[in-house]
Amino acid sequence: MHPWILLLIAIVGEVIGTTALKASEGFTRPLPSTIVVIGYGVAFYFLSLTLKTIPMGISYAIWSGVGIVLISLLGWIVFKQSLDAPALIGMGLIVAGVLVINVFSKTASH
Repeated sequence: MHPWILLLIAIVGEVIGTTALKASEGFTRPLPSTIVVIGYGVAFYFLSLTLKTIPMGISYAIWSGVGIVLISLLGWIVFKQSLDAPALIGMGLIVAGVLVINVFSKTASH
């Protein structure tokens, strides 16, 4: 499987796990707690697979950056958490950083 697809799966697993972490209410609710464990298991397994071909710094930067933005958006949509202008600007900068890595970095290319 293509390493960027593996990284995408890792990101989705991490976003699902983190979203369920909020819903688990400190691991007091069994179903969300189970989803946390599975989500993070998927995330770390697939992230480890990406490290065979994508450099660790690049993989982690993209994994965490995209994850931050997606989790923040889900927090806003699902949990009605507000995002103020500085938060939105910061997330825009994160997205810009991920784009710079993918478009201009020779380290990230295959």
